[in-house]
Amino acid sequence: MGSTTARLLIPHLLFPSSSSSSSSSSSSSSHNPSTNPHTKSSKPLSFPNHNSLPTRRLLLFSLPIATAFLLPIPNNPIQPSSSFAVESFDPVSRSEKEASAAISRRVSEAVELLDKGRELQALGDFNQALLYFTQVIDKYKDFAFSDYARVGRALALYEIGDREEAIAEMEDVSISLKGYPEVHAALAAALYVDKHAALLAENQFTIATLLDPHYVDISYVKETKHWPPSLISSLQHFLTLS
Repeated sequence: MGSTTARLLIPHLLFPSSSSSSSSSSSSSSHNPSTNPHTKSSKPLSFPNHNSLPTRRLLLFSLPIATAFLLPIPNNPIQPSSSFAVESFDPVSRSEKEASAAISRRVSEAVELLDKGRELQALGDFNQALLYFTQVIDKYKDFAFSDYARVGRALALYEIGDREEAIAEMEDVSISLKGYPEVHAALAAALYVDKHAALLAENQFTIATLLDPHYVDISYVKETKHWPPSLISSLQHFLTLS
């Protein structure tokens, strides 16, 4: 409707005299008695009553339509400077990156020590394996996987003759690593032979075999898990109830 009004009003602004001449001729004809009312008028067509509005008001109405076409429309509202600022923003601070790198180095060192201890355990050098497992526990106990080093340390302690400390370590780790079958099977063998706690040993071994049935096989703990000879002997006694 706004565009129609504008089309009707603009000619009035361009030809203001036609309206007045049309009005004067109309009024003169109305006062002239000799004019035949049935005679067709030859005057040009006039616009509707919108022409009766003041010129200033018509101009005011027509401005928004005219100025709407003059306003510039930006092709890309995002300026290059703001785009560069978004691309260069880094949510991770420098101190956080340094802390993350330090943690990664510590994890690599701990894993290296743990692997070295297991390698020495597989070779049968339980004294040296004990040193590497102990380093992991002492230096990297804030890492959860240090509990696996505690399992290796308990096996090494059992072999070198410190069975009391070995069993205490196994009991502690069986709680922190509950569901890890190796520690439950080792604790079952130690409890049966050294503590003469057959019922407790049976409970621990049930947990171990439910999680991993391979622990009923002596060759598995000897060749795959690399248990020390003393603990293999205790497991053999438990399995045969001897």
